[in-house]
Amino acid sequence: MNARALLFVALYIGAGSPGLSAQGVVVDEGTFAVSIGGVPSGTEEFVIRRPGVGREDALFANGVVTLTLPEGRQEMRPLLHAMPPDGVAMRYQISATGFDAIEVQVARSGRRYLATIRSDVGAEDREFQAHGDTRVLERHVAHHYYFLRDLRADRPVHTLEPRTGSQGLITAGEAIQVTIRLGLNQVQARRVPFTTGTGETRTAWYDRQGRVLRVEVPALRFVAERTDLVG
Repeated sequence: MNARALLFVALYIGAGSPGLSAQGVVVDEGTFAVSIGGVPSGTEEFVIRRPGVGREDALFANGVVTLTLPEGRQEMRPLLHAMPPDGVAMRYQISATGFDAIEVQVARSGRRYLATIRSDVGAEDREFQAHGDTRVLERHVAHHYYFLRDLRADRPVHTLEPRTGSQGLITAGEAIQVTIRLGLNQVQARRVPFTTGTGETRTAWYDRQGRVLRVEVPALRFVAERTDLVG
């Protein structure tokens, strides 16, 4: 097994998986119901942990996203190692099975992200530019918006979407305090609009603890809403 493979094995063991206990503090853990095009399409289970302090401090976020798309069924397992407190991406991997199967591994090395991509068409090594503020923001993964919760309005940060190989910018707008319904509950939330460098709009809702309650991406007709906080 090569050094990069060993790195990701260690990362996976350190982070654990949804539903399993691990050392450290659980920052957030829960489940989203996902709809695409107004049709219930699946679920996302996730956990975000902060297992260390000092030089060992880090954030690990992993999940299981199960979707039924018009093209077929898909399961994604993203795993992110980020630096606190902001969530700047250091290492990342995602394995998608079913429709559009792919496996991506990404590791930061200086001013670059080194990526290995494996799919039905073969294996490819790629490089992406690394910035001091880069967040991973994967398509159809709602819990990654946790790492955008503290963005200052009108201060863009860089994003990386490893599965599609796209990089860009995202900017938060002014947050608005609103009340939203989760199941039978009325919940106070902070509604934050985002705009990408291409002009695409997105919206996330956060509670007072910074937990992601809801995510909408109109361009994908994607809505994810927390179900574990429903009373």
